[in-house]
Amino acid sequence: MDYANILVSADLGDAAPDRIWLAASLARRFGATLTGAAANKPSPVILVSDVYDAMEQEERNAARARAALEQPRELFGRGAGDGTLTDWRPGLADPTRHLVEQARAADLVVVGRHGPEDEEPGPLGAMPGPVLMEAGRPVLVVPPHLAHLKAARVVVAWRDGPEARRAVTAALPFLREADEVLVAAAGADAHRQGVEDVAAHLARHGAHVTIHLLRGTGRDSEEIIDFALRQDADLIVTGAYGHSRLREWVFGSFTRDLLDRSPVCCLMSH
Repeated sequence: MDYANILVSADLGDAAPDRIWLAASLARRFGATLTGAAANKPSPVILVSDVYDAMEQEERNAARARAALEQPRELFGRGAGDGTLTDWRPGLADPTRHLVEQARAADLVVVGRHGPEDEEPGPLGAMPGPVLMEAGRPVLVVPPHLAHLKAARVVVAWRDGPEARRAVTAALPFLREADEVLVAAAGADAHRQGVEDVAAHLARHGAHVTIHLLRGTGRDSEEIIDFALRQDADLIVTGAYGHSRLREWVFGSFTRDLLDRSPVCCLMSH
């Protein structure tokens, strides 16, 4: 697993410059192209007198929407900096839907965290939850105003299942370079055999691995976050767990807690 193309959401929120800077540093580290994506949905046509009026309104609204994308394009260019191979993908669409579509040609998607206590995503902002569930790609969720990801110490939050297995595979470029990879399981999922198996698998890929079974009495998400902070880790790798309800995806509490309030970056896969 290598990263050849890293896709980052570019919007007009206050956290966007740091997110783009972080994504650009990852692109340079892994020799990847950095692709910026932003979209703006044109206003609907209203109060038309005839079909020609409707066409003129539609053209004007589309022109305004395209003009509004110039600002995130400039922001992306500044954040990418020199020495980064870049691509720019604007769209006249819903920002989240556009990012999901552009993920078809990406190895990693970088989005901002938007929990209940965070600032609003701002104009053109994409929401991480739908991107995570629909993109079919690993997603790096970045807390607001975090511009650096060293990933020297990485926590793999292990809960055996296809989501966690995909996340570990997707994170291999980080895990091979890390000084230490801490494979941790919390609560009822702290089964030594499964943790030892995945640790041995990562060691075969060249990772420097240690095993940690967390037996705390709190929520599993709290145990993982607290453990990452105690270990001075700045990246958590985990599966994104959800279930289908009336054809809508609903996150479990573990995934939702990390999406909403993790103070460190989370590389997640569904």
